[in-house]
Amino acid sequence: MQIKKVSTPLLMGIAIAIGILIGYNLSFFKAKNGLFTTNTKKQKLNKLIDYIDYEYVDTINTDSIVDVTVNEILGNLDPHSTYIPKEDLQRVTESMKGDFVGIGVSIQSVRDTITVIRTIEDGPAVKAGIRAGDRILIANKDTVFGKGLNATDVVKKLKGTKGSKVTLNIFRKASPQQLLTFKVKRGNVALKSVDAAYMITDSLGYIKINRFAESTYNEFKTRLNQLQNQGANKLILDLRDNPGGFLSVTEQILDEFLENKKLLFFTKNNKGYIKKRYATKKGDFEHGGIFVLINENSASASEIIAGALQDNDKGIIVGRRSFGKGLVQREMALGDGSAIRLTVSRYYTPTGRSIQRSYKNGDNKTYYNDYFRRKGNGELSDKNNIEIADSLKFTTPKGKIVYGGGGIIPDVFVPIDKSRDNDVVKRIVASNLMSNFMFKELDQNRVFYANMNQDDFIANFELDNTVVERFQEYLSNNTIGKITFLGYNNQIKRYLKATLAEQLFGLNAYTILVNQDDAMLEKVRTLISEKELHAFKNN
Repeated sequence: MQIKKVSTPLLMGIAIAIGILIGYNLSFFKAKNGLFTTNTKKQKLNKLIDYIDYEYVDTINTDSIVDVTVNEILGNLDPHSTYIPKEDLQRVTESMKGDFVGIGVSIQSVRDTITVIRTIEDGPAVKAGIRAGDRILIANKDTVFGKGLNATDVVKKLKGTKGSKVTLNIFRKASPQQLLTFKVKRGNVALKSVDAAYMITDSLGYIKINRFAESTYNEFKTRLNQLQNQGANKLILDLRDNPGGFLSVTEQILDEFLENKKLLFFTKNNKGYIKKRYATKKGDFEHGGIFVLINENSASASEIIAGALQDNDKGIIVGRRSFGKGLVQREMALGDGSAIRLTVSRYYTPTGRSIQRSYKNGDNKTYYNDYFRRKGNGELSDKNNIEIADSLKFTTPKGKIVYGGGGIIPDVFVPIDKSRDNDVVKRIVASNLMSNFMFKELDQNRVFYANMNQDDFIANFELDNTVVERFQEYLSNNTIGKITFLGYNNQIKRYLKATLAEQLFGLNAYTILVNQDDAMLEKVRTLISEKELHAFKNN
């Protein structure tokens, strides 16, 4: 089952949960050099657990006590050291690995029947012939409809070991006389981290990355090559709302833009050991124009890319001040299927900036609420409200002033567009009700939509206003509450069409539609026009 999009400000909690994955890799940390030798503090904790297990008057789940203890200990460290229970570790690992073993369908329960919303590109389900709109009634002779099962329950039945098969009996509206039978061989299903890549003009390409997973560089490189083959010599790299990921993947992507031996970033651990990362000769976009989009939810690896380019006087950073996470985590197994991600070093941009904003050990609430503080002091609307510490001033090789101590301040500020980025619209988009509603609209007339191609749909299809009205009624009848979007009708209409496009054509089409009239993209167009005009005048 594919993970759906999540919007801010809800993203702040989720973003950092993912952003902490910026460690060098996900390999388990092995004890060596006597790291885990016995000491009295460890013996004390072990004895306490044993006493509770064997002597306490009531039966107690000591596993839950240990979980609470681990969380309490890590909660008194920095905000990004965290505990991952064993029931969550596989899901988190799959997300950052970039794939999972399954059949490759996005599903939901519609009238107590598990329905395929869409199939995942190149997944086993596509190869077997399963289509969006199919109803899964039986999985391996086990009835899965009419039992009150939710999508999560059914996903467990569809997942399995790689190479194993699941037999599905499916109802398809186009073939109402009989159930269709598919034998699907489970395999690796990609969890895309590159949401979209397309040409904006004949020479300007666009790539959006949602996180930095193990597979991200290969995805990015493939799409970059495609855009270059289409004539792109300038690129917009959209890292808005990207919470971070693997440091090694970040290094690979940066290497595409920066020349040989340019410093990318460096890390420093508690022993003062410094490890520097440099670009190599292999970059394919070293001479292209690069624009990086960031916002208040761009964190960690996203900030490393923006900071490295900024400090090397490469490209232009556009948007709003980023989150401010400059700590590096490594995953360490705890022996029972759970793990911790412990902060082991800090990273610095080439000029020596730490962009980690201040925190107080044990006070994570204040740290994560900084988003709302920034919103309240007007920083998202006016660059003059950004708090800057002169003591953290740095200078790039070409003399540009940059600042550390709390995120990357963009070269070109773009205020938040409150007509698009507001709590009403974000709450509706994040709720998944829009996706459910548009699936039902699509499902009623699949033959009509099947005759459309993506370019024609994006350019010419107009969503009828009655659909928007029905959606308002649909919202009123669901648990999200009595929300009215009267003041944001055009924005909701855009998202409804984009959601329909995603179910028809995929996330690339969704992103193209959502990006129409986007303020940051328009700013880049203006910057390019001004630069070209300046060059023309100088010639």
